[in-house]
Amino acid sequence: MPSDLRRPERTFSIRQLCVEFKVTPRALRFYEDKGLLSPGRDGMNRVYSHRDRARLVLILRGKRVGLSLAEIRDILELYKVDESGAAQAAKSLKKFKERILALEAQREDIDHAIAELRVGVERMEAQLAKTRPDLLPQAEDYDSKMRARLDGVH
Repeated sequence: MPSDLRRPERTFSIRQLCVEFKVTPRALRFYEDKGLLSPGRDGMNRVYSHRDRARLVLILRGKRVGLSLAEIRDILELYKVDESGAAQAAKSLKKFKERILALEAQREDIDHAIAELRVGVERMEAQLAKTRPDLLPQAEDYDSKMRARLDGVH
């Protein structure tokens, strides 16, 4: 990251942050409405501080790992209490470990569901092969379409 972005006096426009973080102006205004960001004003324009940019990084990171906005707000508010960041780090650590446990449980559930579906697919293919082999190409067409869709090819 260029050191210019870390200068506390540096400010950012809504457009700069939208481009840098690939978010919409609507998303930034939403975070502002929720009290997560508090940009200054220059006339009608929002002016985001170095602090707002850092908070946006934390907001997006929190969302990416599945934290709620309320949980993100709780973490951000701790910086006001302890500017060393220790309280914020401790709260983040707890929340992150909780999310790891939840995501691991979800992964187990997904793996189990996939295994069950594969067994069902094998049974249905075997049944169709015996009773209506003419319908198997339709199932294969569907399978190839779904794989292409998952690979991002439409």
